Amino acid sequence: MYLIIVFLHNPNLLEELMEAWDQEGVNGATILFSVGMGQFLEKLGLRDDIPLIPSLEDFYEASEKLSRTIMATVKEEALIDRIVAATQRVMGDLNKPETGMLLVMPVLKAYGLYKTGRTK
Repeated sequence: MYLIIVFLHNPNLLEELMEAWDQEGVNGATILFSVGMGQFLEKLGLRDDIPLIPSLEDFYEASEKLSRTIMATVKEEALIDRIVAATQRVMGDLNKPETGMLLVMPVLKAYGLYKTGRTK
Protein backbone atom coordinates (compact mmCIF):
# COMPACT_ATOMS: atom_id res chain seq x y z
CA MET A 1 0.00 0.00 0.00
CA TYR A 2 1.13 3.54 -0.76
CA LEU A 3 0.29 7.03 0.42
CA ILE A 4 0.17 9.70 -2.25
CA ILE A 5 0.39 13.32 -1.14
CA VAL A 6 -0.02 16.22 -3.55
CA PHE A 7 0.57 19.87 -2.74
CA LEU A 8 -1.54 21.75 -5.29
CA HIS A 9 -0.60 25.42 -5.61
CA ASN A 10 -3.50 26.37 -7.91
CA PRO A 11 -6.78 25.57 -6.11
CA ASN A 12 -8.70 26.20 -9.35
CA LEU A 13 -7.35 22.87 -10.62
CA LEU A 14 -8.71 20.84 -7.71
CA GLU A 15 -11.94 19.65 -9.32
CA GLU A 16 -10.20 18.65 -12.55
CA LEU A 17 -7.48 16.84 -10.60
CA MET A 18 -10.00 14.89 -8.51
CA GLU A 19 -11.90 13.88 -11.65
CA ALA A 20 -8.64 12.68 -13.23
CA TRP A 21 -7.76 10.68 -10.12
CA ASP A 22 -11.26 9.19 -10.03
CA GLN A 23 -10.87 8.04 -13.65
CA GLU A 24 -7.57 6.38 -12.75
CA GLY A 25 -9.16 4.41 -9.91
CA VAL A 26 -8.50 6.44 -6.77
CA ASN A 27 -11.34 5.52 -4.41
CA GLY A 28 -11.09 8.46 -2.04
CA ALA A 29 -8.90 11.34 -0.95
CA THR A 30 -8.63 13.82 1.88
CA ILE A 31 -8.31 17.47 0.88
CA LEU A 32 -6.95 20.11 3.24
CA PHE A 33 -6.35 23.84 2.98
CA SER A 34 -2.63 24.50 3.30
CA VAL A 35 -0.01 27.17 2.88
CA GLY A 36 3.63 26.89 1.89
CA MET A 37 6.46 28.61 3.66
CA GLY A 38 6.84 31.23 0.90
CA GLN A 39 3.16 32.19 1.07
CA PHE A 40 3.30 32.26 4.84
CA LEU A 41 6.33 34.54 4.95
CA GLU A 42 4.71 36.87 2.41
CA LYS A 43 1.50 36.85 4.51
CA LEU A 44 -0.49 35.43 1.59
CA GLY A 45 -1.73 32.28 3.27
CA LEU A 46 -3.16 31.31 6.63
CA ARG A 47 -4.00 34.45 8.48
CA ASP A 48 -4.02 35.37 12.12
CA ASP A 49 -5.47 38.83 11.43
CA ILE A 50 -9.07 37.73 10.89
CA PRO A 51 -11.35 40.08 12.85
CA LEU A 52 -12.91 39.09 16.15
CA ILE A 53 -16.29 38.91 14.40
CA PRO A 54 -15.40 37.83 10.87
CA SER A 55 -17.67 37.98 7.87
CA LEU A 56 -18.06 35.12 5.42
CA GLU A 57 -16.04 37.19 2.95
CA ASP A 58 -13.03 37.13 5.32
CA PHE A 59 -12.96 33.33 5.17
CA TYR A 60 -13.76 33.12 1.47
CA GLU A 61 -10.86 35.39 0.49
CA ALA A 62 -8.43 33.36 2.58
CA SER A 63 -9.56 29.98 1.21
CA GLU A 64 -9.17 31.14 -2.40
CA LYS A 65 -5.50 31.97 -1.82
CA LEU A 66 -4.62 28.76 -0.01
CA SER A 67 -3.02 25.75 -1.62
CA ARG A 68 -4.56 22.32 -1.24
CA THR A 69 -2.94 19.24 0.23
CA ILE A 70 -4.48 16.03 -1.08
CA MET A 71 -3.83 12.61 0.43
CA ALA A 72 -4.91 9.23 -0.88
CA THR A 73 -3.93 5.62 -0.34
CA VAL A 74 -3.64 3.09 -3.15
CA LYS A 75 -3.07 -0.65 -2.88
CA GLU A 76 -1.30 -1.39 -6.15
CA GLU A 77 2.07 0.03 -7.15
CA ALA A 78 0.99 -0.12 -10.82
CA LEU A 79 -1.61 2.57 -10.12
CA ILE A 80 1.02 5.08 -9.00
CA ASP A 81 2.41 5.78 -12.49
CA ARG A 82 -1.11 6.38 -13.82
CA ILE A 83 -1.90 8.77 -10.97
CA VAL A 84 1.37 10.66 -11.48
CA ALA A 85 0.68 10.97 -15.23
CA ALA A 86 -2.89 12.18 -14.61
CA THR A 87 -1.63 14.67 -12.02
CA GLN A 88 0.91 16.13 -14.42
CA ARG A 89 -1.68 16.34 -17.21
CA VAL A 90 -3.75 18.58 -14.95
CA MET A 91 -1.08 20.46 -12.99
CA GLY A 92 1.67 20.59 -15.58
CA ASP A 93 5.31 19.59 -15.19
CA LEU A 94 5.85 19.36 -11.44
CA ASN A 95 9.51 20.30 -11.91
CA LYS A 96 8.41 23.81 -12.92
CA PRO A 97 7.79 26.59 -10.38
CA GLU A 98 4.35 27.29 -8.92
CA THR A 99 2.84 23.93 -9.87
CA GLY A 100 3.11 21.85 -6.75
CA MET A 101 4.70 18.68 -5.47
CA LEU A 102 3.77 14.99 -5.40
CA LEU A 103 5.11 12.47 -2.90
CA VAL A 104 4.65 8.69 -2.86
CA MET A 105 5.44 6.78 0.32
CA PRO A 106 5.06 3.15 1.29
CA VAL A 107 2.61 2.48 4.10
CA LEU A 108 3.76 -0.20 6.52
CA LYS A 109 0.52 -0.49 8.45
CA ALA A 110 -2.89 1.15 8.21
CA TYR A 111 -5.87 1.01 10.52
CA GLY A 112 -9.38 2.18 9.78
CA LEU A 113 -9.09 2.27 5.99
CA TYR A 114 -11.54 -0.53 5.32
CA LYS A 115 -14.68 -0.30 7.38
CA THR A 116 -16.85 -3.32 8.05
CA GLY A 117 -20.14 -3.82 9.83
CA ARG A 118 -23.09 -1.52 10.31
CA THR A 119 -23.15 2.15 11.23
CA LYS A 120 -25.97 3.81 13.12
